[in-house]
Amino acid sequence: MGTARVRREIEVGPIRPPQRLAPYSYAVGAEVVHPESDIVPEQTEGDAFGRLILLYDPEGDDAWNGTMRLVAYIQADLDAAVAADPLLPEVAWSWLVDALESRPEPITALGGTVTATSSVRYGDIAGPPHAYQLELRASWTAQTTALGSHVEAFCEVLAYAAGLPPAGITELRAFGD
Repeated sequence: MGTARVRREIEVGPIRPPQRLAPYSYAVGAEVVHPESDIVPEQTEGDAFGRLILLYDPEGDDAWNGTMRLVAYIQADLDAAVAADPLLPEVAWSWLVDALESRPEPITALGGTVTATSSVRYGDIAGPPHAYQLELRASWTAQTTALGSHVEAFCEVLAYAAGLPPAGITELRAFGD
């Protein structure tokens, strides 16, 4: 997992993995960083983070159809227009499928959920009055030990969820911004 090459806008590092799901586990956390400023606005859009957990059972698991299971969780803030799109869950799921299928390492038993939420704050709660989020939860079985590509696929989906432009594309700003 440490061999993954990810975009500079995404920070990846080890985090504490769950302890009781498999005999062995490892996890990484990933977050989209905004290097323009060290100051994080109180009401910010576009925050995105996630975690990718590797579960390993040398005996194998029938439900996994293998010995290595990857479990992904991504959460991203959305703007109201994106959150209102009825195709958002299907599009977000296609990001994951496409990212995994574009890599040479085979997988099996892919499954998960995509949830789009809308929250309204009332009373004395800090934050924007309306907030929208996307959550993607997925798991799949790796068929090889080349796990760096799984981290790369995960980070590609995180970038899409955060609204980053495709890798290699520079976003143009309006004159005067």
